[in-house]
Amino acid sequence: MKLSILVPVYNEERTVEEVVRRISAVPRPKEIIIVDDGSKDRSREILTRLQKENDGASHPDNRIKVFFQNQNQGKGAAIKTALSHVTGEVVIIQDADLEYDPKDYPTLLEPIQSGLADVVYGTRFYGGGAHRVLFFWHYVGNQLLTLISNMITNLNLSDMEVGYKVFRAEVVKGIDLKSPRFGFEPEITVKLAKKQCRFYEVPISYHGRTYAEGKKITWKDGIAALYYLIRFRLAD
Repeated sequence: MKLSILVPVYNEERTVEEVVRRISAVPRPKEIIIVDDGSKDRSREILTRLQKENDGASHPDNRIKVFFQNQNQGKGAAIKTALSHVTGEVVIIQDADLEYDPKDYPTLLEPIQSGLADVVYGTRFYGGGAHRVLFFWHYVGNQLLTLISNMITNLNLSDMEVGYKVFRAEVVKGIDLKSPRFGFEPEITVKLAKKQCRFYEVPISYHGRTYAEGKKITWKDGIAALYYLIRFRLAD
């Protein structure tokens, strides 16, 4: 089963090379599809080098594909670009900031490999490995958005906003994503629920960042997520 690992990148010069190294170390046939979303730091320079090094190695089970957006559009836009280049059977969303660890891939993949799930979400709140303790009000906002999402979709997720989302490629490639930023999380949840996909959750580790360390999501994205939940429940 070939994996397509989608890595949206925006100003992650401190972490992106290590993320690619950790993904590459996973012993599975895979393609790593990286979309730089208009970075203004050294991310583009690093990614260009990694692409050249990978092309020189010509490793068929660990291909790196790098694409560059001309300007910053947001996580959802980067993922939409990446999805258009997917050739694997399973799609994994992997943030480039080291908050999520590719060592969790076997746990995330197991329900799909077993034929039980179409979609697997990680959860930062039940079980799993080590968790950095941060941001009480982020937790409250996350739980509120997850509750509203569950009411709208009739699912019982514990962590709708989690970054680790895994899909059978055939259920996600045909979805027309509209949300350019972090609205991707509620949009994909609502649209896959409408398709009556089989959802599973598994526990993961989480190493959250502070804003000083580069965290990007803000309370404004929480308000936008609420808007997108309602919008995509009522219409595409």
